Amino acid sequence: MSFDEYAKHWDTDFRIKRAKTIAKEIEKVLERTEGYNAMEFGCGTGLISFNLLDKFKKVTLVDSSKGMIDIVKAKIEQYEAKNIVGIELDLSKNETLEDRFDVIYSSMVLHHVQDIPQIIKALKELMNVDGYLVIIDLNEEDGRFHNDFPDFDGHHGFNQEKLKMILSDAGFADIESHTFYNDVRRSGDEAIEYSLFIMKARLT
Repeated sequence: MSFDEYAKHWDTDFRIKRAKTIAKEIEKVLERTEGYNAMEFGCGTGLISFNLLDKFKKVTLVDSSKGMIDIVKAKIEQYEAKNIVGIELDLSKNETLEDRFDVIYSSMVLHHVQDIPQIIKALKELMNVDGYLVIIDLNEEDGRFHNDFPDFDGHHGFNQEKLKMILSDAGFADIESHTFYNDVRRSGDEAIEYSLFIMKARLT
């Protein structure tokens, strides 16, 4: 699945609306964000983060897709956003940053990643102690969510309790999660129900 190909047509009305809902949920679980240095992992075109610009001191948007980051940079210029930066970066290839973050969040990214413990470790290394990792992703499903993407080779969502164990093993504590979003995806004549959870964990 090449996200460079999808980038130019990514910002649909549906994704814009869902991003606002996700951004509000991130705000709720963090409780406070003043002065925080944040990073969005797998930012796409930045739909979620552009709803959070006034909540953080600085936001760094990273994505492995050059096409997505090109759009992020165009938006930064268009909106004259002073506290946001877009960086093409692939953490799965051991690329990293010098900055450290108080909050790292990602949405609908983890199920595309093959090695979950490895990417959690990579994110942990970018975080300040007592920083928060916030993950939004699919609840475990039967595989139909990606019916329209025959080359998809990721995870069919996650069991929240199993993902909590991975985070705990990686050194995170105070791990909380809940399902907050339910919707239907159309695939041909089929209506596929799915739901999203949000999980927050503190690095000890």
